[in-house]
Formats: sequence, C-alpha cells, structure tokens
Amino acid sequence: MSGEFLWYIPNDVKAGHRGDVADARAGTLDSLTEQAQAIEAAGWGGALIGTGWGRPDTFTVGAMLAARTTRFQPLIAIRPGYWQPAQFASAAATLDQLSGGRTRFNIVSGRDSLAAYGDREGDATQRYARTREFMRLVRRLWTEEDVTFTGEYFQVANSTVQPRLTPHGSRRHPRFYFGGASEAAERVAATEADVQLFWGETRDGVAERIEHLKQLGRKLDRDLPPLEFGLRITTLVRETSAQAWADAEAKVAEMARTGGAGWQDHRGPVAVGQQRLLDLHQRGDVLDDNLYTAPGKFGGGGAGTTWLVGSAEEVAAALRKYADLGITQFVLSDTPYLREIKRQGEHLLPLLQRP
Repeated sequence: MSGEFLWYIPNDVKAGHRGDVADARAGTLDSLTEQAQAIEAAGWGGALIGTGWGRPDTFTVGAMLAARTTRFQPLIAIRPGYWQPAQFASAAATLDQLSGGRTRFNIVSGRDSLAAYGDREGDATQRYARTREFMRLVRRLWTEEDVTFTGEYFQVANSTVQPRLTPHGSRRHPRFYFGGASEAAERVAATEADVQLFWGETRDGVAERIEHLKQLGRKLDRDLPPLEFGLRITTLVRETSAQAWADAEAKVAEMARTGGAGWQDHRGPVAVGQQRLLDLHQRGDVLDDNLYTAPGKFGGGGAGTTWLVGSAEEVAAALRKYADLGITQFVLSDTPYLREIKRQGEHLLPLLQRP
C-alpha cells in the first residue's frame, strides 16, 4: 500500500480532548514532545497539529517539536488573516531550512472566532477567495525572487524571501494541505492545494468527491501538479474485532451519557463537510465494512464523527479500499493518543506499509 501515514497531535491545553486521558500536562512541551518522539519511534511520518482559537499557536508548537526530533514532520495548521503571506512565507522557509525540509502546512479557512484573532468574517466566498490568493502568493514567494503582486486581499512589492528554500528531491517547497466541502472551498482545492483532506466519509462519497475535484481542476485550468487526496479519520484498533466493537460501543455509550463533553470541537454553525458526516448515521450506524457513524449522534465532531473499527487487519483492509480510490495521505488517530500512537504503530502501521 503506497502512501504516507501521519498521526494527530491535539495541541489543546484542556485535558481529555476527544476521550483522551485527563492529563494535567496537556499542552505542555514535555507532553507534546513525548507524543512527537513516540510518533517518530513508531514509524509514523509525522502528525497534524490541531488548531483553533483557544489552543496554543501551532507554528510555535511545530517549531519546538521539529527541534526535538530528527525525522518527525509537523503538519502545521495555519490561518490566512492571522498570517500575512510574506510574513508566513518567510517564517515557513526559515523553519523548513532549519528542520531539513520537514514542514507541511494545513491551510485552514473554516469558521472560527475570527474577531478574537483580529480578523474579519466576510462570507464564505470572500474567505475562500482570500485563501486562494494567499496560497498562490506564498508559493510565488517561495519559488521566485523580487516578487511584486497587487491582489484584492494582499500586496507585496520587491519581495524576496530569505532563506531560499532548499529542494529535497522533487520537493521544491512545503506542501499545502487543505479541507472543505463547500463549492467555494472546492474551487480553492482544485486550483491551489497540493493535498485535499477528506474526513471519514463512506467510500462512495469519497470517490464522488475525488472525481468532482479532478473535473473541477480541469475546468479551472489547474496549473500545478495533480491534486493528491488524503483521509483524516479516527481508527479504533484492537486485537480482535469483537473487542474493538465492544470498546467502540462503550465509548459511544459514555458520550451519550455525558452529552459528548470534550468531543465536539466543531460546535456553532456547521460547515458543509461536517454536515455530510453528521448525516451519515441516517443511513445506518455501520456503513461500508466497518465505518461507525454512531459517534456523530452523540457529540463526535470533525475526525471524531466517524470511526473505522476493528482488528488491525480489518482496519488496514478498509484503508486499502480508500487507497484504491486514490487516497495517498492518511492522518489517523484514536484516544488515549499516546497509547494509540504505540499500539497502532506496532499493529496497524506495518500492515499499511506492506507492499
């Protein structure tokens, strides 16, 4: 199975994120480093670092974890509006140079407490138009010198970012990961993203979206290498299928008892992609082979809305079927995070890395 396999670091100062152990060290450098070093030791390629107002700054966390590891690749979530393009391009180029080319960036344009950042809301069309301009300009700043640009949202004059990025094989610069299922988001993905991340939809839903984005890229004259596709999903793996389902059902029962406390970090107006996930349980609690939709009924949000459940062999088989659709990037997780980094690194990851 070809592809890249990343984990997830919640980056949250509130203990107990999505069913994690309520550790008083949550969000500390020691705790984050322990997770990053465990990810590296287990053979994962790196980790998505969660973002949102009220969490520690992802760029700072990513820089610290890169400094405390040797192979770990932070997938750092950032927001246009919080960053200006030239400021971000310079900071990212510096971190990429100092880390030996280990950075990746997830560009986030979904709803958040934008006023708390000092940003303005605007409607979805404006927000994603700004994101598209941001991504295009940053890529120019990484690959060209003496850039002058006057756009609707951003301007630079005679801008040359230092240090210049060092190519690593065919990789000229860090890749942009992106998510979103609205029409405005898909136009950005089709033209500007390197990797489009999907949450845990059914295989028919993922196949439909992949085909749509490919067609949209052709229609909009994408001038970048072909868009890649990724899956961000919870994987609940146990020694046997029976044990996995018993644990999954027990977790959901506890979510029902507590009203999903600690699980739902996508409250407020529901994004198009989130609504697609929440609607899945109307088709059944278990879809495809082992896609568990019940968490979404009881507070699960984002990548915690649906789970792949089973033995390592069963979950690997399900992920292989996503790979057959064209998914090449996998961002997996389960809680407690540290325990599951090791468990799934030992039992699931070798099955995924097998030719």
